[in-house]
Amino acid sequence: MTEDTANDSNDANDANDSLSRLGRVALGLGLAFQASEDFRDMEGTVEYAESAGVPMPEVAAPLASGTMLSAGLGIALWRFPRVATGAAATFLAVVTATMHDFWNADPDDRSGERLAFFGNLAMLGGVLVFLRRAYRSD
Repeated sequence: MTEDTANDSNDANDANDSLSRLGRVALGLGLAFQASEDFRDMEGTVEYAESAGVPMPEVAAPLASGTMLSAGLGIALWRFPRVATGAAATFLAVVTATMHDFWNADPDDRSGERLAFFGNLAMLGGVLVFLRRAYRSD
């Protein structure tokens, strides 16, 4: 391998690391800010959880929002990455399928639930990428 090829390879790795870091921070902050919005309207968050049949919504909603806030910050700062990405993946997998089941929603709510479902699905995809990375970096 020539020196130019080695430098090109290092430059590509640096760029990939920078883009990956930027993506991780954006994903983590997005998750954390969304959870902080839930805290700003916890009464509405609890009512929404209750309407979806979540048991003990007055406990579950703040616990879920706190988990997501912590997970988002953990992903953004890459602190306890296995715990942070695992918590976010678990949260998104459960919430996406149960809280945003647009196929069962009233016609008036279907569009909003579909949007939330696919938004969560996209976030889950990003979290899974970083979950894999968390288990590769020992």
